[in-house]
Amino acid sequence: MCLSVGLTFAHDEFKTACVLTRKGRPTTIVPQLPNRTPETAPPPNPEMVIPPPVRPPRITKFLKPYVLKMHFTNKYVSAQVIHSPTATVASSASSQEKALRASMESTRDVAAAAKIGKLLGERLLLKEIPAVSVFLKREQKYHGKVKAVIDSLKEAGVKLL
Repeated sequence: MCLSVGLTFAHDEFKTACVLTRKGRPTTIVPQLPNRTPETAPPPNPEMVIPPPVRPPRITKFLKPYVLKMHFTNKYVSAQVIHSPTATVASSASSQEKALRASMESTRDVAAAAKIGKLLGERLLLKEIPAVSVFLKREQKYHGKVKAVIDSLKEAGVKLL
């Protein structure tokens, strides 16, 4: 516990400080290491890239390769297609994109969801992804915005698995 208010040095590498709280009791701040300068910092390791998850073949065989994920907020609609074996995003579309916001009246209604589905379908066909599987969350029903996204994907020419 600190007896006086101010900065005290416990060791060469650590710094401790005392601060008065609202009730007038001194509080000790936890010692911290000093900031590293670029000369003393370790060099970045290029091998520190996180690899995709490795799944056993018995699981990968049953995974659908591309999965549609939809997310709806009170303000925006977004949808993305994820490549399951590598856990990467293959394509995405959102009503937050600047190019789309100008052409939409609202960024959160069923019409916006239909535009997002149509745009996502076009982007998938450009990347030569012909089919997508859809797994709805427990609270999602095939109704409203969800139906608009899925139907516009079908109209764009993407098959559903």
